Amino acid sequence: MTTRTTVPAPEAGLLLRLTGPLQSWGLHSHFNERDTAAFPTRSGIIGMLASALGRHRGQPIDDLTRLNLTVRADRPGVMLRDLHTVGGGLPAKATVTTAEGKKRPGDTGTLLTHRYYLADAAFTAALTLPQHNAENAAFLDLCAGALRAPRWPLHLGRRSCPPEGPLLLGQSNDALHHLIHLPLAAHPARGQADEDRPVEFLADRPLTNLPVHERMVSTISEDGSHPSSELNDQPLTYHPTKRTYRARPLYRRSLLLPHSQFAGFGTDQLTALSHYLEHELNTPEGNRQ
Repeated sequence: MTTRTTVPAPEAGLLLRLTGPLQSWGLHSHFNERDTAAFPTRSGIIGMLASALGRHRGQPIDDLTRLNLTVRADRPGVMLRDLHTVGGGLPAKATVTTAEGKKRPGDTGTLLTHRYYLADAAFTAALTLPQHNAENAAFLDLCAGALRAPRWPLHLGRRSCPPEGPLLLGQSNDALHHLIHLPLAAHPARGQADEDRPVEFLADRPLTNLPVHERMVSTISEDGSHPSSELNDQPLTYHPTKRTYRARPLYRRSLLLPHSQFAGFGTDQLTALSHYLEHELNTPEGNRQ
């Protein structure tokens, strides 16, 4: 019989499936260079939630930034660079306007832009609140309702990246437990049948709060108790002319997940997800739909 090495208090939250042909979670995007992080950012996820709730860009988001974000990298995807040209072949009066309000001369009228995407990536995420009380429960209900019937279309970091399949998997009073155990959108590595495989988790706080069993702990990876770096993706406002972010720590941790949890792609993973939601997540034992 396996035992947990740590038994942190359960946290209520939402479980999200972030999958689509393309995703783009900008970190340092500036003018013609539009980058992407290798995983969903806080600014992208909170912005998506604000969009679902119908918040305008200048409206407060303090309630949304209280949510903790933990991401499981099911499938990292492949970095894709898309080259755009803007203004090429147009008469001078129709080219892109400069910062000074002038028009570019003919030899500089064509602008090159590079946009980066994650192609064929899949992530599972938990948005949680550490304290159980009526106010937090009502807030999570509000967010879940908005994700089921969003005010504006949802996207995975950029408007050209719509999500594929179900985005909201459900609510739970122990969301981090299910984040670990939900079927993965990935195939097991070739030649490693029946072997546990490391899967990376990323969060905005120490990952020692994950409800981990002994068999999942890798002896060669960090335990996620210390930040690996900082990201400037904590949104303070999405105001169109005063958009502001601040830095926050990034924590990483790899857990060994069993071969049987890798459910493959497409309908195979959706079928496994459906079975798990019916028999594990949406049950009366402390979970909520």
